[in-house]
Amino acid sequence: MPRMAAEGSSEGRLDGARQGLAIAAAIVAFGFLGSRLLGVVRTAAIADAFGASPELDAYWVAFRVPDLIFQVLAGATLGSAFIPVFTRLYRREGTESAWRLASNVLTIVFVATALLCLIALALAPWLVPLFAPGLGDDIGRGDELTSEAVKLTRIMLLSPLLLSVSGMITGILNARQHFFLPALAPSLYNIGIIVGALALAGRFGVEGLAIGVVAGSAAHLVIQIPGLVRERMRYGFRLNLGDAPTLEVARLMAPRVLGLAAAQANFVVTTTFFASKVGTSAISGLTFAWLIASLPVALFGIALSTAAFPTLAEHEAAGDRRSLLETVSRVLRTILFFSIPAALGLAFLREPATMVLLERGAFGASDTAITSAALGFLCLSIVPQAAIEIHSRGFYALGDTRTPVLLTVGAVVVNIVLSTILWERYGVEGLAISLSVASWLEWIFLYWLYARRTGSAADAFRDLHAIARIAAAAAAMALFLGLVLPTFDEPGSAAAWVTVFAAAIAGLAVYLGVAILLRVEEVDEARSRLLSLLRPRE
Repeated sequence: MPRMAAEGSSEGRLDGARQGLAIAAAIVAFGFLGSRLLGVVRTAAIADAFGASPELDAYWVAFRVPDLIFQVLAGATLGSAFIPVFTRLYRREGTESAWRLASNVLTIVFVATALLCLIALALAPWLVPLFAPGLGDDIGRGDELTSEAVKLTRIMLLSPLLLSVSGMITGILNARQHFFLPALAPSLYNIGIIVGALALAGRFGVEGLAIGVVAGSAAHLVIQIPGLVRERMRYGFRLNLGDAPTLEVARLMAPRVLGLAAAQANFVVTTTFFASKVGTSAISGLTFAWLIASLPVALFGIALSTAAFPTLAEHEAAGDRRSLLETVSRVLRTILFFSIPAALGLAFLREPATMVLLERGAFGASDTAITSAALGFLCLSIVPQAAIEIHSRGFYALGDTRTPVLLTVGAVVVNIVLSTILWERYGVEGLAISLSVASWLEWIFLYWLYARRTGSAADAFRDLHAIARIAAAAAAMALFLGLVLPTFDEPGSAAAWVTVFAAAIAGLAVYLGVAILLRVEEVDEARSRLLSLLRPRE
């Protein structure tokens, strides 16, 4: 009887964790959905105002430096180090210790970001040519566009300062299982850039976009402050570098800094450094393709993994390794259930989708050709990049930030080698292939090492069996799209809308139908929950 009670208690905790995770995932997913839909509007607004012009190339190059500063500092702290330590302190030592850690880390991140921004402000004339050595050279405007990129960089260096504070607040609220305001914040960031494109670009040109980035960053911060007020955070300006919990955060953070820097380097190598050598508009075309391809990664990979990570940290803090493994496995299968058909569908619909989303205003048919060509091969990276998110967080919850970092660094090396070989002959397609191959190799080795580290070979086998059925259903959808798409008219502005929506709906129906026939667990589970909601209560 005691054993049965213990097992029942364990199952109850797991069911409660699943329910909490489902709610958190829904909030984060809706937040990501809203943000990404606004991201599509943002991308369309930028394309409408600037097309894939050389001036927009200068904006994308300028965006890289501030984005790198934020991603490496605030992203490293939140993604792997702060949440597990904060959660453990809150559970074991109480609120005072937890808020003391939060205050200390917040102050350190702000000061470090400010110092890096000042350094980047001074070094911008040297950093911009380093990031994009071929900017504007093929049209004889290299010096002019480089100077414009330097000016834009200096304007946007206010952004990481604001986002570093806002990012820390996101981590604090997520650690306390509050997801609504952090999920809303990215939407306001996108709205700021949309306003810059629609209202400011006419008067200020690409500088209007840079102003929109800063305004959106400020909104990202302000919207989350009420969450801290409700949590009654007791902030005090602390800069104690010898504090033991802070040193633990730093120890966990250090490898992740390298990993995020490597991930950003992967992105910069593809979309900026080598793209600037390909020629005018290559940077903008490849960046637009990346933004479209990153939509399913964000909606499924990042959203679900972000929602799951505090739960994983809770399981590890409680010593419940079985629940941690079960959560990672379940989230992985859910991610792949959505991302595999999304990748295949987007690959088949790459040209009409690009036309529907972007081809208007200054964005013409030649820009569509460049963007859709890159998009077709970038779709190959959607599945591994989405899956990397949850397996990386599985390692972070275990306190291992080094393994994902080493694999990310390895992926950068692979990407650089392949890009060096392929860019001159295949242009943006070659760069997209390089990034996709590197992503697949990174995930395959990450998954294998995770299974070895956790001794979860049985879970991995079950995952692979489920993935095979999901892939079979997605392959049936791809076969269907391959047969029906040639029956549509040649894409035009009106026909593209029909092609995208009709093919997407029909392809989704085929995918779900085959998934039901193959008894894919995620479909059965969703159907069971829906029927339970519709069933009359006694």
